[in-house]
Parts: sequence; C-alpha cells; structure tokens
Amino acid sequence: VYEQGLTLLGLTSEDRTEPFEGSTGVTHPVLNEACTQFQAQAYKELLPAGGPVRSHILGKVTPEKEAQADRVKNYLNYVITEEMEEYDPDYDQMLYYLGYGGSSFKKVYYDGEFGRAVSPYVLPNDLIVPYGSRDLQTADRVTHVLRVSPNELRKQQVSGFYRDIDLQDPVQTLRDEIEDKVDRITGIEPGSDPHDYRLFEIHTNLDLEGFEDLDEDDEPTGVKLPYIVTLNADTGDILAIRRNYRADDPKRRKRQFFVHYKFLPGPVSQLDLDPTPAD
Repeated sequence: VYEQGLTLLGLTSEDRTEPFEGSTGVTHPVLNEACTQFQAQAYKELLPAGGPVRSHILGKVTPEKEAQADRVKNYLNYVITEEMEEYDPDYDQMLYYLGYGGSSFKKVYYDGEFGRAVSPYVLPNDLIVPYGSRDLQTADRVTHVLRVSPNELRKQQVSGFYRDIDLQDPVQTLRDEIEDKVDRITGIEPGSDPHDYRLFEIHTNLDLEGFEDLDEDDEPTGVKLPYIVTLNADTGDILAIRRNYRADDPKRRKRQFFVHYKFLPGPVSQLDLDPTPAD
C-alpha cells in the first residue's frame, strides 16, 4: 500500500490500455500538494529560525534556574542548527513522509565517526517489530535494517565497533518496492557500484550465559536483559552484541533510540510497521 500510494502523488504519468487504449495516465497532484502543505506548516512550527529546543522549568522559578534553562536551550539549539548539519534536511524529509504515510521515525544516537549525536530519519519499511506491538518502548524486539557500504563496514571493523571477521561479498538483493518506485519518480537508475551489506540491528532482550540477571543471593533470575545484536542479514554472522542499558541503572531499563512520529493516532493501537519477523 505504501509504495502503491507513490503513484498517486501525480509526479509521473504512465501509458494505459485500460479502460481503453490511449486513456490518460496522468494523476492529479492533489495528494502531493496536501503532503507538501503539511510539511511546510509542520516545519515552520517544529523547526523555527531560533531553533527547535524550548525550555520549561519544573518547580519554583528562580533567576538562577531561568539562566540555566536559557544556557541549556541555547546550547542545544546551537548543536542542532550548527553542528548537526544533517538534522534540518533529514527532519524536513521525514515530515513529508509523515504526511504521506501517516507514520515515520527518527533514530537518535551518538556516532563515533562524527564525534557527536546524529538523528537520521528511518522509513517504516526499514523498521521491523513483532506483530501486535503497541509501541517501541514495550516491543520485545525492534529491528533496524541497515545498508552499509563495504568500505564503511570495514572502517567500523577496524575501529572495533564490529567484530573483525571475514565477510563474504555482499549479496545482491532485489530493491524493495518503495525504493524502486521512488527511483522511477525521481529519474534515478541504480548504478554498477559495489552492493551494500544489509545488516540487522536488533534491539531485544536476552539471557546470556555468564551475564545473567542475578538476585540478592547471586542466583540467576531468568530475566532477560536489554541488548543490541547486529548481524549480517545474508549470512547470519554476528558482528556485535552490546548492552542496551546503563551500567549504573539498578532496574536495567532499555535505552530507546527510536522516536515514532504519528500523523493521526488512528483506530488501531498497534504500530504501523512491517510485521515480518527478523529471525
């Protein structure tokens, strides 16, 4: 449905033989106009010229707290508008997909290569959760489908971010229908460059031997703890397993990296995501 709707944006035309030979293949761009208007209005509200961050003081307001709140607000706005060069265009693009598809995502995390936080947008077809999940925080598993170039993957192996193991050449996979449709609309044709690796970054709960959750008597409780497992989607080779809770957190709560934007809540409580399991 998501990719079929791209045809209704009115950005392309097609030759048709139905309902008769030579019938028009032009679609009115009213859907595209509505998405663009939503994008422009939301952008103006969420990314004003002074920056998107606002401060709010809890409790008694004092001059010291007001000054501290202003410092935090100004610093965060500086980071987002000046240091995070990709934040503005990525957020703008995300808002268009939000108006079109009704659901979109951003991933907020610290990038070691850039030495700062990043916040790219994530399309719904690149995020996989179990069917029936109500939200990302309570979902038992959230899988982010990553596409990494061979050189970028090698750099991450050398830096120690991923295991330094021999990997087969990336498998050529069929482009998904959304990517293929967007390429046809924008007039882009896939080149002959080396294919990217497809990785599954799985945010889940595990009971790992030697790292079990222990009770007061140092006995395993059987409770699964939050971890992030990254593996090669084509071969199943595990590239990394990392703890996904703070070491000083006694409750070992899952750290959440994804932000879900909803155009309308809708009548269904489940997440509007790809329900295909990432086994």
